Amino acid sequence: MIDESSQAQAAASFTEPLIEKLRRHPKRIVFTEGEDLRILRVAERLVKAEAAVPILLGDRGRILKLASDNGVNLTFVKVIEPKASGDFTQFCQRLLKISRFRKLKIIDPAEMVGRPHYFGAMMVQYGQADALVGGNQALPASLFRALIQMIKPLPQVPKMYGLTILAAPHLKHFGGSGLLFLADCGLIPQPSVEQLASIAVETGKIARHFLGRKVQVAMLSHSTKGSASTPDAVRVAAGVALARERVSSQHLDLLIDGEVQADVALDPAAAEIKLPNLEVRQSADVLVFPNLDAGHISLKLLQHCAGALNFGQILVGLARPAAQVPRTASEETIFGTAAAVGVEAIKYHEAYPDGEV
Repeated sequence: MIDESSQAQAAASFTEPLIEKLRRHPKRIVFTEGEDLRILRVAERLVKAEAAVPILLGDRGRILKLASDNGVNLTFVKVIEPKASGDFTQFCQRLLKISRFRKLKIIDPAEMVGRPHYFGAMMVQYGQADALVGGNQALPASLFRALIQMIKPLPQVPKMYGLTILAAPHLKHFGGSGLLFLADCGLIPQPSVEQLASIAVETGKIARHFLGRKVQVAMLSHSTKGSASTPDAVRVAAGVALARERVSSQHLDLLIDGEVQADVALDPAAAEIKLPNLEVRQSADVLVFPNLDAGHISLKLLQHCAGALNFGQILVGLARPAAQVPRTASEETIFGTAAAVGVEAIKYHEAYPDGEV
């Protein structure tokens, strides 16, 4: 199992390059559940690193007392109580417009906007913040619901999915850079062929952005290149074909491989035995799972048994950067996740300088 010093080194290997980028382009990151000591410490660290302007949602008095009791400095950290905010009335009016456009039944707009997840999502959607981190004290579904209802979807992604980044330089065959990008580990129970292809391409593009080089995407199955002909293996193979078409038509710097077993994706020696005519290559950088069970179970095993440090999950398919962290998340996980969505916000502002997808 990885010791504390090695885990800190793993965290730094991922977060330090992101913090350097954010120092040049600091972003406003809203934390929807601010009454949490982990969040206060992360906010203090982000300010100290000159990487972001943290915005904490919650009861102002409780947040300030929690900070005072634990010696946390909240200088340059913004604390907002949604119902006392100057944007509250305007957000209520916008919610009514959204409800009419999307045919949502909203009984009490003020009650809904007063919920931190909805308020934070509207802040990001309407330019009051650049990125969002939530879920540290709530069930994932409550955060997902707010984001899906309040933030515009990306047209090229058929359904929002989750991307988790793992750092484990102490493990063999763990990506080409000691990082693995895992998708989907949190939202889509049984991805369709279209969804698998989208997950592979979009996750590959994100990994390319973080790693700064060509990445290898492995679409996983219990089958390798037709060794089994079950419906699930055929579905993954079809997703591979569609993903490759999109990579070719969009001229993307990605390599899509599949359908392959996990050992073939990660261990070049195993790949050489099972696919002797295949060129020897490095471990895959991106793992695309055939279903939610496989992805989520793999994530938890790598995290809790193998000592991999997790960041995210980054929620892909929204027009604004957002992430959900688990209630068990460490301070390092939350800090790295915040840095990741901050860097995603830099990419968003470069791609959409006028603020719209």
